[in-house]
Amino acid sequence: MINIWKTNKNKKILDNLDRDRLPLHIAIIMDGNGRWARQRGLPRTVGHRAGVEALRGIVQCCSQIGIKYLTVYAFSTENWKRPQYEIGILMSLLKEYIRLELKELHSNEVRIHVLGNISQLPKDVGEQVLKACDKTRNNKGLVLNLALNYGGRAEIIQALQAIVDDVINNNLSLESINEEVFANYLYTADCPDPDLVIRTSGEMRLSNFLLWQAAYSEIVVVDECWPDFKEESLLDTIRVYQNRDRRFGGIKKVEE
Repeated sequence: MINIWKTNKNKKILDNLDRDRLPLHIAIIMDGNGRWARQRGLPRTVGHRAGVEALRGIVQCCSQIGIKYLTVYAFSTENWKRPQYEIGILMSLLKEYIRLELKELHSNEVRIHVLGNISQLPKDVGEQVLKACDKTRNNKGLVLNLALNYGGRAEIIQALQAIVDDVINNNLSLESINEEVFANYLYTADCPDPDLVIRTSGEMRLSNFLLWQAAYSEIVVVDECWPDFKEESLLDTIRVYQNRDRRFGGIKKVEE
């Protein structure tokens, strides 16, 4: 694993961060692979491969600076609308990433978790993902949530269906349902809500990502396409987060 502390630029940024106020959970909409490739006159497939390289660096950075949870939007429920050849490439890259990175992720105590319905993924890809989750399930370091075949609306509907089923079967009373109970039926039941949501490539939308969980997240949109989003970009974004005033619907206290 590359040591990000040895880079002078990164060290300068790190020195300006409050290590006691790092976001507990960072979620990233990794957008702009195709645009990055088009700007360089390259096939979209090259952009997706460059995006995988960017992910490798960001996971390493989060692990080294002490981020506890990282959620990345790897494949949405809407991505099935893309051309079949591109879907095939994305699936191949996912399988390749897990196969090549699993040993290092495991040795660095990273725990892999999946958000989404992976039963609809190609069988070999789903098996590779489940193998990675099982191998790393007892690790105590960074939790890497891979949002695969994930959609925020589908997640909420699935949670509602499970709640209705439990109510019908007398496993849950209608009166006991509140926000905390509802959250326990989501894919992120074991994770805190994201403190920081990052979107690359300058697009100003959530794109059906963590709709429930991101209700009070700080959102930072950067103009860089995902393949250009390096470790220093992440550290800069965390600095922006630390300069925000998080009120969760309240008002800022007036100094006496």
